[in-house]
Amino acid sequence: MKAKAMEETQIANLPSIVPVLPVRNTVLYPYMTLPLSIGRDKSLRILQDVLPGDRLIGVVAQVDGNVDLPGEQDLHYYGTLGKIIKSSDHTEGTASILVQGVVRFRVVEYLSDEPYHRVKVEYLPDEVPDDIEISAMHRNLKQIVNKVIRLSPNIPDEAAYLVDKVPSPSYLADMIGHYLDLDISEKQKILETTEVKERLELITGILTRELDVLELGNKIQHEVKEKLDSHQREVYLREQLKAIQKELGDSDGNEELEKLREKVEAKKMPEEANNAAMKELKRLLRMHSSSPEYQVARTYLDWMIDVPWSESTEDNLDIAEAEEILNEDHYDLEKVKKRIIEFLAVRKLKNDLRGPILCLSGPPGVGKTSLGKSVARALGRKFYRMSLGGVHDEAEIRGHRRTYIGSMPGRIIAGLKKCGTNNPVFMLDEIEKLGKDFRGDPASALLEVLDPEQNFSFQDHYLDVPFDLSKVLFICTANMLDTIPPALRDRLEVIQIPGYSEEEKYHIAKRYLIPENIEDHGLSDELIEFSDDALFTIINDYTRESGVRNLKREIASVCRSIAKEVAYGKEEKTLIEPKTVADILGPQKYWNDVAIRTAKPGVATGLAWTPTGGDILFIEATMMKGKGGLLITGQLGDVMKESAQAALSYVRTKAQELNIDEDIFAKKDLHVHVPAGAIPKDGPSAGVTLMTALTSILTKKPIQNNMAMTGEITLRGAVLPVGGIKEKVLAAKRAGITKIVMPAKNEKDLIDITPSSKEGMEFVFVNDMSEVLENAFMP
Repeated sequence: MKAKAMEETQIANLPSIVPVLPVRNTVLYPYMTLPLSIGRDKSLRILQDVLPGDRLIGVVAQVDGNVDLPGEQDLHYYGTLGKIIKSSDHTEGTASILVQGVVRFRVVEYLSDEPYHRVKVEYLPDEVPDDIEISAMHRNLKQIVNKVIRLSPNIPDEAAYLVDKVPSPSYLADMIGHYLDLDISEKQKILETTEVKERLELITGILTRELDVLELGNKIQHEVKEKLDSHQREVYLREQLKAIQKELGDSDGNEELEKLREKVEAKKMPEEANNAAMKELKRLLRMHSSSPEYQVARTYLDWMIDVPWSESTEDNLDIAEAEEILNEDHYDLEKVKKRIIEFLAVRKLKNDLRGPILCLSGPPGVGKTSLGKSVARALGRKFYRMSLGGVHDEAEIRGHRRTYIGSMPGRIIAGLKKCGTNNPVFMLDEIEKLGKDFRGDPASALLEVLDPEQNFSFQDHYLDVPFDLSKVLFICTANMLDTIPPALRDRLEVIQIPGYSEEEKYHIAKRYLIPENIEDHGLSDELIEFSDDALFTIINDYTRESGVRNLKREIASVCRSIAKEVAYGKEEKTLIEPKTVADILGPQKYWNDVAIRTAKPGVATGLAWTPTGGDILFIEATMMKGKGGLLITGQLGDVMKESAQAALSYVRTKAQELNIDEDIFAKKDLHVHVPAGAIPKDGPSAGVTLMTALTSILTKKPIQNNMAMTGEITLRGAVLPVGGIKEKVLAAKRAGITKIVMPAKNEKDLIDITPSSKEGMEFVFVNDMSEVLENAFMP
């Protein structure tokens, strides 16, 4: 009773109005100490006012910890009076304090919130009745706490001694609430439970729940430990069993591994591969099936067994039949067909011929990729296509080493496994689009693959044993060769596939594209028929390309339109005429405007090569008052600009012969422009055209409107040969040009062009610029 009287005396001396310090996500209990970090302006103002005085503040938890400026509605109505026992300043605008709880209180009234919250409080000291039930609950709570301490690995055993020394049940309840990792709402509920008996019941329930969690965790740990012990015992017994089997002479292992051994022996691998497989099998016999290394070794053995070391298909050596298949699948492409027939002929005479490395280079849509399937069908081999567009990881080619998790062989070995033979036709599509970055250079990894002198011992990083790729027929495709590294390009046997002429497109459409689209759209020959005029209209007026992709799309558009009519109930046959084409495909997309654009002096038609085939190029020159300058526009490269400078220099040296007033060059500026200014253009083959355009504007003579030209020039007026002649001739043919001026040394290149493509065209071969000018102007 004496202690209680002293507590009442102490409470009577406490202030009835106290400043409130709002705190986030924590609760202060009586007799407990709590470190707090102060940063809000109002809280710092409280410290300024109370630190010089009694250092007493009311600590109240916020309802929502995310509120920065809490009002009355954001604070709980129960808190703890605390005394600041230590304070320290940090950086400007922050401070740290250590607060010790004194007594609970209930907020009677919020008096003001400026400069900080001040409240009138009612103190709630703990009154512990001398009750046997309270004593029993106190003792029970100590027992539960001791169990929790014993089961929790993070609490030292010395804590049990401190718990036993706590005399007051209310103090023990508050201490447990303070140290337990509870939700803020549970902590506040403990604080608001003023009756000691109720608080003991609440804490007992919370501790019982924590004890259940700890006991369940210990049970799980015990079960896991038992399983581990059981696994170790099983491993020990298996080792004993192996030792017994070895003594009995029966060490082949279990039935599954015995089957693996039989598969390895039946595979008839090369000696080095067989030794590697048997070594891995012996490792497997020494491992338990649950070991992580077991699955790695098993996967490796499965790959070794599945790779076709000795399986191959028999080549179709009937040359006449192979040639018939090639002609059936593709129109023209004589160079490729000839090379495949030559390979078959030599293969027939010499059985151990290594496969060639062919590279089909040409514009898109000419049938490079589909030709690979045709070659495989003609040879009777399996076909595998590997797209290299965007591949930038060397491991895609050579595989990953087995030290990496999830490692696997490269796509070369994976493709051979899929084919099931060691001599398929392997198509490496879009080889010029290989990438390169920090993961390696796949183009360099292909050097060994695409070299007949090295690929008989190709070594994939995953298999780590040589594999013979010399029997594989590699066919690469590329739109252009310039971006292929020189070392890789040197290993390729390049076969150029130029674009198709109008007649060739007609035959391809008749033989392949129209029947294919009719079938794909659910039509038949009884429902649709294309006239020759309609087909030529689509080829000339709606497509202008080297290949036939757009031609196929336009034919598909016509077929879709007819399919819609058939779906509506139309039963009679539709004959596709030029007018029908215009109705379905809309206005004409391309037309021949060469004659219109070259009608005035200063405009010359040149021929250009692009990765997508040949094209025509208009070069325009004009003259204006100035000081003899030369302006060149049209997004031209340095080589083309230098060709224009050389052309002007040549014209100036020949001004007298060409009847050009030499004063013009001092009084006039010349402007050379190449239309399609958004497209970069470069190369020396426009030199002849540039010189002719400049001469035309200076002499005011128009150039023949049915003529195009190509060739590189020198300052002395010589005309040098250029490349891409077939593509340029086909582009001129498509544009309706009938006369082409080209270097005399390029005459040999016309042998690659079919007679039908040259029909109706006149070729003028020149060695000097004077010969060009003799043939260039209108009579």
